Formats: sequence, C-alpha cells, structure tokens
Amino acid sequence: MTRLATAGVAAHVFFELGAGVGMPTASILGPVPAAGLWALGAATVWRAAGSYPPSSDAAFAACNGIGLAAVIAHLQGWPRERGYLGLPRLRECEGMGPELMTFYNPILYVSGGAAVAGLVWENRSAPRYLPLLALALVPMLIVLQHAEHLRLKDLAQRRPGWWNRRLQQQTDPAIA
Repeated sequence: MTRLATAGVAAHVFFELGAGVGMPTASILGPVPAAGLWALGAATVWRAAGSYPPSSDAAFAACNGIGLAAVIAHLQGWPRERGYLGLPRLRECEGMGPELMTFYNPILYVSGGAAVAGLVWENRSAPRYLPLLALALVPMLIVLQHAEHLRLKDLAQRRPGWWNRRLQQQTDPAIA
C-alpha cells in the first residue's frame, strides 16, 4: 500500500506537469529539476518500501501521512462539490479545469486511500501520532499550494513553455 500511495503521489504531481500547470517546486527549481527531484524521491520511497524491515515503519508512516495530508489539502483548498457517496470532488484545481478533474480526482483518491491503508496495515509499529502530526500540515499545505499556483501563473506569463501552457491562458486573477 505504501508503494501504491507513493505511485499515487508521483502520478498526482506528474499529471499536473503533463496537464500544463507545472508541479510542486517547479516555480522555484524549474520543471526539469523539479521533475527529477519528484522522480528520485518516488523511486527511493518505492524501493525502500519493498525492502526495509518493520523498524522503518515510522519513516513510511510519515510518508503516508504527508501524502494523505496533501490529498486532504487539495480537497479542502480548491473548489469542490459533492460527488459519489457524498465524498468531495474537485471542480477545478491549480488551473486544471473541469475537463481534467475526471482523471485527477481518482488519482487523488487512490493515493489517499492507499496512504490510509498503508498506515493501517503496513506501518503498524510506527507511533500512532505520526500520521496525526502529518494531518496537522493540511492548513499549511493549502497555503503552499495556492502560493505555488500564483508563482506558476506569474512564471507562465513571463516565460511561457509547454509545462505551463494551461496557466498562460488564464488571465483572471480570481482563478487563483
């Protein structure tokens, strides 16, 4: 489950890049270094999750908790509506319009669900407060997501590229 959660986080950030809205840290590092950093991080956690002993559960609980916090921050910090089973569903997020939410929402839910499953079934020897500490990051992650989005929009206007093409089309500051 930790591996699935890690793959979900990677799918989440690379979907954003492919959709033309950038990815976390791209406004600071640039798209190629940011993508490299995210790929390296995901590959490292993926490999470790399949080979480290249970004594490493705390590290994986922290990864799963932070991944879950990121999903919750998206679902709380961007326009949403009630979807199936009454769960929140994003209407738009970070410059991706409704046409992409059909794909983006399931990525978020698979990632978040796998993180919860990892915390419950795989990270049993980790202290139970770790995921709770990670969930405390949700308000800060919402602020960081919006700040990164604003930086990416500004960058898209100053230096257009394939990786920020969707943000180049947005001129309405209310979208932020």
